[in-house]
Amino acid sequence: MAQPVDLVLVLVLLANFLILGTGWMRVCIRAAAFQGVLLSLLPLLSPGEMVWRVIVMAAGAAIVKGILIPSLLVKAMRDVHIRHEVEPYVGFIPSLFLCALGTGFAILFSGRLPLAAEHVGTLLVPAALSTLLSGFLVLITRKFAITQVVGYLVLENGIFVFGLLLIEAMPFMVEVGVLLDLFVGIFIMGIVLNHIQREFSAPEIELLADEEE
Repeated sequence: MAQPVDLVLVLVLLANFLILGTGWMRVCIRAAAFQGVLLSLLPLLSPGEMVWRVIVMAAGAAIVKGILIPSLLVKAMRDVHIRHEVEPYVGFIPSLFLCALGTGFAILFSGRLPLAAEHVGTLLVPAALSTLLSGFLVLITRKFAITQVVGYLVLENGIFVFGLLLIEAMPFMVEVGVLLDLFVGIFIMGIVLNHIQREFSAPEIELLADEEE
């Protein structure tokens, strides 16, 4: 029963590498959207009774992560007239190396955790840890605000995978609250991007610090 879940999680891990290894914003956004859609399938594939709460959670995740937020990011990308992440703080090859190193560490570390019997031998915990690390890497190694929003989205995807470990006991409103927080964060970032675009030709984070000085 864990095989379909592990297959989806392998694709989620590959999406992490794609996001960190590409400089094209549209590819990065689409990879994050693809990852969000994949994650929306996990509640449906997880063992347990298929109740309306699980179905609504999966549908909400697919709409917010796979359609709504990526559409807002593509619109923001067009508004600020940028297509490519140029000269990130950490290059694409080192980023891929760090992602591979973090994924290997996550696999080793998860084997030492006291997991429930149904989660032993699955990729849920390694994928969650690796996705959290990947989102964090995007946040700290990329210059453009749009790419950092993608990092925030990937980071939340890792939290979503962790939540699946408690899908039987996790209140429905907890996940809805996480998705709402993410949507508000994207909305605020859109407002910030509009102000950045008025002041600078390229919305790089480091320019904000220079302006404050």
